[in-house]
Amino acid sequence: MNIRVGHGLDIHRLKPDIPLILGGVKISSKFGCDGHSDGDAVIHALVDSILGALSLGDIGTFFPSCDADLKNADSKIFLKFAYQKLKEKKYQINNIDINIILESPKINKYVELMKIELAAILDINPSLISIKGKTSDGLGYIGSKNGIMTTATIIIENHEC
Repeated sequence: MNIRVGHGLDIHRLKPDIPLILGGVKISSKFGCDGHSDGDAVIHALVDSILGALSLGDIGTFFPSCDADLKNADSKIFLKFAYQKLKEKKYQINNIDINIILESPKINKYVELMKIELAAILDINPSLISIKGKTSDGLGYIGSKNGIMTTATIIIENHEC
């Protein structure tokens, strides 16, 4: 059995009048993630964790922010791509742990929806995904409500090795 761990991190500036999409779910907020695609910081960190566990680089390796075709793209396409790479290498997801560091809005009421959305794309049971909302207690860039940071850790295994 071959077990691998991947870790991803994503940070975005928050701006008014942009939709806030996290884990494929639209969150009620006056501010959203400023990004080349839809700015889904949860999916971006998760994609980086999958690609990292597979030793394939990061999201920018396959989806560079200079690519005009990706302007406002739905980040779910990035996750579907990473999941396809995982399947090609015959790995299965053991578990996923995600942290969302954001002062507001509070995301607790969206956690189950995000887990369901991500699990459907990754063809796993939502119980294998943990999503936690955190604040930075008013400290720094995130604490001043100007940004968001997400982290994702994944454990994958291949029983054929």
